[in-house]
Amino acid sequence: MEWFKKVLDEDWVVTPAGGLTGEAYFAKKDMKQLFLKRNSSPFLAVLSAEGIVPKLVWTKRLHNGDVVTAQEWLEGRELRPAEMQHERVADLLHKIHHSQELLHMLLRLGKKPITADDYMHTIESRLKRNNINQASIEIKDGLNYLAKYLEIARQQKQTVCHGDMNHNNLLLTDDKQLYLIDWDNATIADPILDYGKVLDSYIPKEKWETWLLKYGINLDKQFLIRMYWYLIIDSLSFLAFHYERNEHEKYEERLYSLKEFNFQMKLL
Repeated sequence: MEWFKKVLDEDWVVTPAGGLTGEAYFAKKDMKQLFLKRNSSPFLAVLSAEGIVPKLVWTKRLHNGDVVTAQEWLEGRELRPAEMQHERVADLLHKIHHSQELLHMLLRLGKKPITADDYMHTIESRLKRNNINQASIEIKDGLNYLAKYLEIARQQKQTVCHGDMNHNNLLLTDDKQLYLIDWDNATIADPILDYGKVLDSYIPKEKWETWLLKYGINLDKQFLIRMYWYLIIDSLSFLAFHYERNEHEKYEERLYSLKEFNFQMKLL
């Protein structure tokens, strides 16, 4: 028997919410609509209380120990790429990065802050393990920039980060509420992991300063070094990922991105 039948009566119409795990479903009964998920992190309750995800309606524990959560299923749509420039995205990220409640909950759940040194050690080890740390001038240059600017990358207080700032993880409801969903990659790290990705992927460079002022920080050389430092980390991680899966075209695409980030570092 599907697990959701243990928490809902037969009057509910249940449909899969996508994905391959069978862990998430939409449920509808009369005018009620819910999003059901099995074994969500307890972090979800704090995200709901902070208004960052749709409201958590109830939590139920099954006999086998699994936990089922039900959230409001809200009518809406994904944010469009151009809408990532909106002030509300900056405001929402600022709220997340400055929330002591979110930080305390992640720490209670055993999440440890990830430092710039941690990121650098991890990527160096992974590249060496795959024997690609000297595979191209782009990789060698990227590693050199990481070493050169490590001290600057260290100079930032760590906060809760979403870790996957893609426009399709932002839900704009029909009543104009904005939520950030899919927190599976949440971590405690430099918040530039989030807003650096937004700037690079969605905001025209001439608008970076204005968007950052909406968030509440100034654009300067130190900021740009930190941003490109983490974008280089990200590119090297994806390079290793695609190399391990023999995805040659995607590997070459990431190599091109890495070359561009290296060039931007060179200009600073």
